[in-house]
Amino acid sequence: MSTPATARAYGTEPGEPVAARARGLTKAYGSGETAVLALDAVDVDIARGRFTAVMGPSGSGKSTLMHCLAGLDTVSAGQVWLGDTEITGLRERELTRLRRDRIGFMFQSFNLLPTLTAAENITLPMDIAGRTPDRAWVDQVIDTLALRDRLGHRPAQLSGGQQQRVACARALASRPELIFADEPTGNLDSRAGAEVLAFLRQAVDGLGQTVVMVTHDPGAAGHADLVLFLGDGRIVDRMPRPTAAAVLERMRILSGGRAHSGQPSGDPGSDTPRTS
Repeated sequence: MSTPATARAYGTEPGEPVAARARGLTKAYGSGETAVLALDAVDVDIARGRFTAVMGPSGSGKSTLMHCLAGLDTVSAGQVWLGDTEITGLRERELTRLRRDRIGFMFQSFNLLPTLTAAENITLPMDIAGRTPDRAWVDQVIDTLALRDRLGHRPAQLSGGQQQRVACARALASRPELIFADEPTGNLDSRAGAEVLAFLRQAVDGLGQTVVMVTHDPGAAGHADLVLFLGDGRIVDRMPRPTAAAVLERMRILSGGRAHSGQPSGDPGSDTPRTS
């Protein structure tokens, strides 16, 4: 499936390099009268080297979109690519290898092994894969995240913010093409959350990474280069160069009934929706 030459997907500006993309992405749960359409023919591009936030009310499909783009969930229809690799047709073993080698993950729960030190948790995915870490890169990540003096500590000896920074370092350590962060500040207090968001911002600006973050927090979204808004399984709006106040206002407007129209709000940065 491809889009017409004159059509544009949400997520990038003309000519921007693309880290991941989806066309006609549809995800349904159940069947018949009980079927729930979580994603409804979504077209989206994820710009390489940028920080993209995905927002929407509960049930809008934002986590499902991330899971499908990351190959964590199967799709009902449509296609997904990571770089030039279409992942929707891969077997589970191939998907597992792709996720391990080319994608980094951060979740609301830190998913650190309690018996391992911070240093061991950071390199764990590469150790399992039998890959030798690039020490210069790993050291750069560790210093960027200010973890040098915590490498010998186990998770129980770290604060919540420090644990999430270790999880961030683990996601960055293999230098993946794309990092997916699902509510990465959800279990943190405001200060620790601000630190983790600043580190994700620095990962994009200073380390050249590509980050996609699902969040419900306008303050968190304000750290991104672009916010995509979902409603009823469709991308209904976008906001480049967001601020927390602007995101909050946009969410208020969308929640007032415009989130279901499938039309952008009309600001100069909005994309024109795809035509069929």
